[in-house]
Amino acid sequence: MLLSELMEELEALCPRSLAMGWDNVGLQAGRTGKEVRRVYLALDADSRVIENALALGCDLVLTHHPLLFHGIKQITDTDFIGRRLIRLLQTDTALFAMHTNFDVAVMADEAADRLGLGDREVLEVTGSDAESEWGIGRVGALEGPFTLRDLAERVREVFRIPHVRFYGDPRLPVRICAILPGSGKDEIDLALEAGADVMVTGDITHHVGIDAVEKGIAVIDAGHYGVEKIFVPYMKEYLEKEFPELEVFTEGEQEPFTEV
Repeated sequence: MLLSELMEELEALCPRSLAMGWDNVGLQAGRTGKEVRRVYLALDADSRVIENALALGCDLVLTHHPLLFHGIKQITDTDFIGRRLIRLLQTDTALFAMHTNFDVAVMADEAADRLGLGDREVLEVTGSDAESEWGIGRVGALEGPFTLRDLAERVREVFRIPHVRFYGDPRLPVRICAILPGSGKDEIDLALEAGADVMVTGDITHHVGIDAVEKGIAVIDAGHYGVEKIFVPYMKEYLEKEFPELEVFTEGEQEPFTEV
């Protein structure tokens, strides 16, 4: 199928209009008239991902995080963004990103489903119409009694994360949980206002964590990659179901850092 045809379907799944104003979603590089037979899925379009996709003869690299967030004035081999773009364009390989539009349309509910959150609501509303409202993150009720430690262990198991950190009393009973995959430190106050006992997110710094506990909400830091990696298996299942003519390859799960 043509890239333009696939783009229409991807944007029907996650409309560009749902993306945050600062974001840059959609086609990052490539020809809309290109024939697409092989797709490579990854969270980020780093050099390793691009080379892996090229080695497999992929026509499209489909990522969650955009390679380009801001305008650039030149494309040269003197910086890593330029080198990646040159590599893609020289090999006629397209790059497409589904970021905060995916967060709103899919990621929040998919993550909440995995935790079993019921009676859920949008954590941060980013848009609405006469019938509904939408946005990033969800807040809802956990199934059954949990302590903070119990929930931290559940997060680690459900999202297949080597480790998680949490701020708060391990014995704290938690019932209402907010979850925002990626970086949610700016939404902690919203979770608190929504009545959450605990928030699951990533990129929590020392002061953010201890301040949250002081305010009255525990925080489980699952890492930025830890929860957002569900983008890859979700999109693999979607593409294989909706477009069986495509060959779909994925970047293996691997934390972007190493602990010793």
